[in-house]
Amino acid sequence: MAKHRHLIKLLLCSISPIFLLLLLLLFFLLYRRLTHRNKHNHQARSIETAVYNTVYDSPDETEDLITFPGGEDLTASDILEAPGEVIGRSSYGTVYRACLRRTGSTVLLRFVRPTCIGSAQDIVPVVKTLASVTHGNLVPLKALYVGPRGEKLFVHPFYAAGTLAQFLRDGVVESQRWEITCKLSLGITKGLDCLHTGYSKPIIHGNIKTNNILLDENLEPRLSDFGLHLLLSPTAGQEMLEASALRGYKAPELMKIKDATKETDVYSLGVVLLEMLTQRDPIKILSLLHSKDLVFEREISEVFKGCGNGEGLLEFFRLAMDCCAPVPGLRPDVKSILKRLEEISR
Repeated sequence: MAKHRHLIKLLLCSISPIFLLLLLLLFFLLYRRLTHRNKHNHQARSIETAVYNTVYDSPDETEDLITFPGGEDLTASDILEAPGEVIGRSSYGTVYRACLRRTGSTVLLRFVRPTCIGSAQDIVPVVKTLASVTHGNLVPLKALYVGPRGEKLFVHPFYAAGTLAQFLRDGVVESQRWEITCKLSLGITKGLDCLHTGYSKPIIHGNIKTNNILLDENLEPRLSDFGLHLLLSPTAGQEMLEASALRGYKAPELMKIKDATKETDVYSLGVVLLEMLTQRDPIKILSLLHSKDLVFEREISEVFKGCGNGEGLLEFFRLAMDCCAPVPGLRPDVKSILKRLEEISR
């Protein structure tokens, strides 16, 4: 036995430090590989797994899939079995990019937590109204899935160019071209005009911001999430409003999301216009929104004078400032905004 112990000691002493380091490195690489694989598997999990792992103590509901124009061929299995990648989160839900295995098409899935939204019986009439709204500058609703534990999944088309926020933040050259700014502004305003004036009763968007404006491959903008605040619980709706306020999009008079109006929508639109013009985060330009300093306006004019469209840029700036007027009654309505943008774009 003593001879064996002595032999083991000799073997251990004969192992070089370099060999030990290589061995440790090998174990580390194996660990990293396994960790990465588990992470990838987690990201690629099905929507059903992701949603069910999120729902707690939810009321029982009858499972149902309600389809709308463009989503007639969808099935519950298509949606629940689709591998989903998280592309956005909020206090009330998660947004997934999902690939439907049966058709190979990509869709946008918005999961809203059961505690943040009403029952199917309460929300379906409003959802049907919102789904009936169609315009080239609005994101359509293809389907609504209601799960047995109260989970709600809204199915929308996926737009590969991402959000306007990403477009501005990434410093894409096109985002600084005057004609692109005009095209985006006109498209966004046309979408809002449809909501405010296209139906017997105005539809208030309630949460206009660059993250809720999607772009297709031709950089045509589409307003998303319009009317979502009508479906949320009072607490979730208020959290949505507070998040908007933190980013600078909330009109000063708006205290509760249920009191959102056409005028509060116009204020948020004005912030978006300023954001496109300045290429800055809206919270950083808040101090300029209500400025009446003539010296400041002359400085803006001097900056624009060197541009080929200096006068148009200045008019664009003034329009954005009018939209952000502190008094709601002083803000232009969407028809006036559209008319002025068309004149500026000529």
